[in-house]
Amino acid sequence: QVQVAESGGGLVQAGDSLTLSCGISGATFTRYNMAWFRQAPGKEREIVAATRVNPRSTYILDSVKGRFFISRDNAKSTVNLQMNSLKPEDTAVYYCAADPRGWGSSTGQYMYWGQGTQVTVSS
Repeated sequence: QVQVAESGGGLVQAGDSLTLSCGISGATFTRYNMAWFRQAPGKEREIVAATRVNPRSTYILDSVKGRFFISRDNAKSTVNLQMNSLKPEDTAVYYCAADPRGWGSSTGQYMYWGQGTQVTVSS
């Protein structure tokens, strides 16, 4: 049974940084494409960043480029989302997703999901 778990959310002030971490268990991490999505109140879930295994590539949402960075640590079987210069509009529940084949910006392309972690940015 593949399980996905996020950590690292919290309440921060605008301009602060925060790092989210996600790990999977019950599967070989190096074979999984990983992604971070977020969902703000009243809005649809949107992709923020993703990392693909083969071919190796990454994706970052345009509105967070230069502020958010995604990285994989295969030794620890984790994927991190480094978030810098946070803005109130970044407030959302952040979800980690994993799939051995799926890749892209649609939620339907990822089979396994974490429970989500709340990120709140105060102005």
